[in-house]
Amino acid sequence: MFRKFSIFLIFASLYAFSYVFFKVPFEFYLAYLIFVLYMPFFFAKFGIPKWPVLVFMPLFFSGIIYCLTGDNNFQQFFKTFIGFFASCLFYHYVVQSYDFDLKELFRLYLISAYVVTIIGIVQLVSYPIGFKPGYNFLWIFNKWNPSYGGLGVRISSIFSEPAYYAATISPAFFTSVYNLFQRQTLFISKFQSAVIAIVFPLTFSSLGILAIFFTIILLLINLGTIRYSLIFVPLLAVTIDYSYKNVPEFRDRWDGTIEIYTTDNIYDYDIHGSSFVLYNNSHVAWENFKKHPIFGTGLGGHPTAFDKYTLTQEEGAVQIDFNKMDANSMFLRLMSETGVYGLAFMILLLIRSWISKSNAIDNETWVMSNGLTIIIMVYLIRQGHYFLNGFPLFLWMYYYLSVQNKHAMAQKKAEIKAAEIAQFRPSTSEDRLSPGHI
Repeated sequence: MFRKFSIFLIFASLYAFSYVFFKVPFEFYLAYLIFVLYMPFFFAKFGIPKWPVLVFMPLFFSGIIYCLTGDNNFQQFFKTFIGFFASCLFYHYVVQSYDFDLKELFRLYLISAYVVTIIGIVQLVSYPIGFKPGYNFLWIFNKWNPSYGGLGVRISSIFSEPAYYAATISPAFFTSVYNLFQRQTLFISKFQSAVIAIVFPLTFSSLGILAIFFTIILLLINLGTIRYSLIFVPLLAVTIDYSYKNVPEFRDRWDGTIEIYTTDNIYDYDIHGSSFVLYNNSHVAWENFKKHPIFGTGLGGHPTAFDKYTLTQEEGAVQIDFNKMDANSMFLRLMSETGVYGLAFMILLLIRSWISKSNAIDNETWVMSNGLTIIIMVYLIRQGHYFLNGFPLFLWMYYYLSVQNKHAMAQKKAEIKAAEIAQFRPSTSEDRLSPGHI
C-alpha cells in the first residue's frame, strides 16, 4: 500500500503545477511539496549523484559572475538555479530509486498519462451537458485556465492549459500511435493506446500539432517511408486542415508567426500576440547571445536581457511583453542564459542519445527513445520553463536509456563474435580426447 502511494506521489509531481501555495518571493507549486517530502530520504539513501553536480557547476559560477557584473540579479539567478538543480536532482533520485529500470518508469508514466487523459474526456463530455465542475477545474486548481474552442472545450485535463497537456503527453501519444499501427501492446493495452491517440489532437494546440508532426516523421524514419506515408501523411494533413479551419486560436498563431518572421513588421497589432512574443524573445535571446556567447548571462538572466533588448522599446511597436521570464522557448532561453555551453549540451544530448529502430536492442527501447525525443524537441521549440511538469525526468530517462542500449548492443555483438570464433575454432587434441569424442 505504501509503495503504491509513493508511486502515486512521484508521478503526481509531473502534473501538480496547476495549484500554487504562494507566489512571493517565488511560485511554490504543489509539485514542490512532493520534492520537499522525498528529498531527505533520497539524500540519506543515495547521497549527491555526480552528474547533476558536474553539469550545474559551470552554470553556478558563471551565473554568480554575471550577477556581479549587473547582467543578471541574485534573486532571479538563485530562484532559477535552485529550482532547476533541485528538480534535476529529485528526478535523478527517482531513476536511482527504481534501480535504473527505465522501462518500468516509462510504463508507470504511460499509465499516469492515460489517467489524466480520462480526466480530459470528462471535460469534453461535461461541457455540452453544462456540468461546469466537470470541465472547469478552477474549483480545484488556482492556477488553471479554461480554454474554449475546438469541440466546445479544448482538452487540458489537470494541466493549466492545453499546450502543457500536449507537451507532457507527447511521449505517450507516440507510443500509442505505434501500438495501434503495429498492433502491439508495448507498456499499455490497445484500448488505452486508442484513448490517448484519439484524445490527444483535441487539445487543438499548436504544440499538439507539432508533436503529431514529429510522431509521423519519426515513425516514417523508423518503420519505412513508403508504406506508412500512405497512412500518416494524409492523417497529418487532415489534422492541420481541420485545426486551421475550425480553431481560430491555431489559425491566428500560424498566420501571425509566418507573417512576422517574413516581414519583420513589429508595428502590426493585427498579428497574433503569441507570434509577436516568440519573435521578440528570439530577438532578445540573439542580442544577448552575441554579447555573451559562452555561458550566456546565467540562469534567470533572460528577464534582464529582455529589459535591454526588447522590441517593445521601439516607438509604435506592439506593446506585448509576455514570456519575459522564460523566453517562450527553451532553445531561446538556453541561448540567452547558458550560451554555447547549454545549447551544445542539449543538442548533443538530443542527437547522440537518440536510438533508431536499427540500432536498438529491442522494440521497447527505440519506441521509448523516440517518444522522449518528441517531448525534448517540443520543449526546445515552445516551452521555456526548465522543469515544468517533470521535464528533467524525461531528460534523465532519455540519457540513461541510451547508455543502457549501447552497453546491451556492445554485449550482444561480443557474444555473437565469441560464438562465431567458437564455431570456426579448429578442434584440439584435448577436444578429441574429451568424453564427448570417445
